Amino acid sequence: MQPQRKLSDLDRMHSAARALCAVLLLVVTSSACVTRKTHLATLDELSQVKSERARLADRVGLLEASNESLSSERKGLVNSVEDLRIDRTNLEKERKALQRDIASLQTERDTLHGTLQTREAELQKRDQEMQNLRGTYDKLVTDLESEVAAGQIQIEQLRDGIRLNMPSEVLFPSGSTQLSDTGIAMLKKVSVRLRDATYRVVVQGHTDNVPIETLRFPSNWELASGRATQVVRLFQGQGVQPERMTGVSYSEYYPVADNATADGRAHNRRIEVRLLPSTEAKDEGNSAAE
Repeated sequence: MQPQRKLSDLDRMHSAARALCAVLLLVVTSSACVTRKTHLATLDELSQVKSERARLADRVGLLEASNESLSSERKGLVNSVEDLRIDRTNLEKERKALQRDIASLQTERDTLHGTLQTREAELQKRDQEMQNLRGTYDKLVTDLESEVAAGQIQIEQLRDGIRLNMPSEVLFPSGSTQLSDTGIAMLKKVSVRLRDATYRVVVQGHTDNVPIETLRFPSNWELASGRATQVVRLFQGQGVQPERMTGVSYSEYYPVADNATADGRAHNRRIEVRLLPSTEAKDEGNSAAE
């Protein structure tokens, strides 16, 4: 009985060992399976991390490119803003210049308007004076009819007024500035038509080219001037306003005839009285040449 019991114990020991080996094999096998799964999971996670990293790297690249584009666009906008500022400054300068031009043009317009009104008033006054001069011409012709017939005076109606031409021999003794009685009487008739008028009275003294050299008249300039002055003084004494009158000497330099003949020299020795509108701007030098 005792040997059988030993054999049974040995069987039990072998059974226990086999069971232990089975358990160990199971544990080892299970551990190997867990390690492989973990490794595969880690590899999959690493792959995902790499993919995400690559995606993020692409995203960073896109963002950097976008940032560079935005920086360039920002610079362009800054330049555009500066250009707009310069344009605005230039436009403001142009606006101010235009305002000055407008103000200048308005001033010029107002000035021209005032000048036009003044000119229109002058033209109306001149037209009225020309009508008055035509009336004066008719009256002088009537008043001096006998003197005109005797050749003592010529009365001529001009485009811009009246010319009275009187030979010096009728008005003055030879070489003198003292008015003769005939001259005084004729000039008084003329003055009647000048007193109440408004036009200008220009008295011109002319001589021939025969030299004169005296203490009183060193040349023909003084002789012509003295004769013109005597006529002006007589008109003033008859009531003609002195501010309307001018006495001028032309000496021998505006002849109307040839000084080579006695008759020509007689025509050149003369007193001319010009009756001109007060608005007439023509100078006496030009009027003498007509």
